[in-house]
Amino acid sequence: GYRRPPFKTSSMIQRISLIISISRTHLLSKTKQTVVAALGVTFGVSMFIIMMSFMTGLNDLLDGLILNRTPHIQIFNKSEPSAIQPIDRWGNSYNLVYSVRPKPILERIHDALPIMQQLKEMDKVKGVTPQVTCKIFYKAGSTNLNGLLNGVVVDEEIRLFNFKDYIVDGEVQSLVRNKNSILLGAGIAKNLSLKVGDKIQVMNTDGTLFNLTIGGIFQSGLAEVDDVQSYVNIQMAQQILGVGSSYISRIHVKLNDLEEAAGLSKTIENIYAVRALDIKTANAQFETGTSIRNIISYAVSISLMIVAGFGIYNILNMFIYEKMNDIAILKATGFTGIDVMYIFIFQAVLIGLIGGVLGILIGYGVSVIIDNLPFVTEALPTIKTFPVNYKLSFYISAVSFSLGATFLAGYLPARKAKKIDPVEIIRGR
Repeated sequence: GYRRPPFKTSSMIQRISLIISISRTHLLSKTKQTVVAALGVTFGVSMFIIMMSFMTGLNDLLDGLILNRTPHIQIFNKSEPSAIQPIDRWGNSYNLVYSVRPKPILERIHDALPIMQQLKEMDKVKGVTPQVTCKIFYKAGSTNLNGLLNGVVVDEEIRLFNFKDYIVDGEVQSLVRNKNSILLGAGIAKNLSLKVGDKIQVMNTDGTLFNLTIGGIFQSGLAEVDDVQSYVNIQMAQQILGVGSSYISRIHVKLNDLEEAAGLSKTIENIYAVRALDIKTANAQFETGTSIRNIISYAVSISLMIVAGFGIYNILNMFIYEKMNDIAILKATGFTGIDVMYIFIFQAVLIGLIGGVLGILIGYGVSVIIDNLPFVTEALPTIKTFPVNYKLSFYISAVSFSLGATFLAGYLPARKAKKIDPVEIIRGR
């Protein structure tokens, strides 16, 4: 005979409320299994947040060591062989030339000051700073060390490249107050047993000696830099080279958007007939390493979430087998297959939501603990604690993935529950 469905005249809100109530009853009837499933999601979400926060924080730290001190575009002159050699112009006979040498050119950039002025007027350029580089010998007593002296405009270096953050002793403004001051690399200071306030002699390639006072010691964290390089005021570098105030060997450009560096560097080369090296070309291998570390972090974290999803799938499968009688009774009293499917999907999503919220709290708490753990190393003197990245996208991604994984884990068993024939279940009992 005809049986009127109990939901036909009831409101949609009452129907949803009843489905939620049944789902909650099922979960509470198997508290241990529900807790285990929720803990699986909690573990996956918390580990995802912890790993991504720590690994991306570490990547940002390593990137900062290179990228913060590296200009987006470096402009310089470079010696290279002429594309067409003089002998190539001599008739059509067969010519064989060995050991072609490049034409000697000055390291200085021709018309550097006008180039800098034009670059500063570009909207995409954040700042431009000149640099004078000279090869020298550091002399302390009878000890001589090869080195590289960089003449800089201090205020611009601080504004554009965080130069102040790398000073571990003394102060960077000593270059402004005292023309004869020098910021010595930590490796050089260690090898020559020097400290702030000591005197040091530097000798240029012509053999001329200059007496300088150590105003500070910097440490970038890169031994190949700290063992060789030092910094002086740009006027002092020009004096050591014996050149005029218009002599500039390099121009460093910082852009508002790093992604525009490659295109602008080609434009600069075409307009000014100089070499322009963009940051991505200069650090291609380093950027590849960062990408690989990020991929590994995501792969491991997502694998944990998938494992948690399989745990929920198995538990809901057990629910269905244990609740066969309940499902049969629900269908016999007027519940549709869709209603039954919604009941089990809601259970899965509820487990995912509870586990996700707990995972966020635990993940954030552990991240804060890691962020406050002391991290002391001579290579990174300015870093005091482990690096952690608190990006909101990590937390949103973790919860979204947990809900998606638990929904799929609940959908497959729910489809099975939807197809159960109540007549066969009741007849079998």
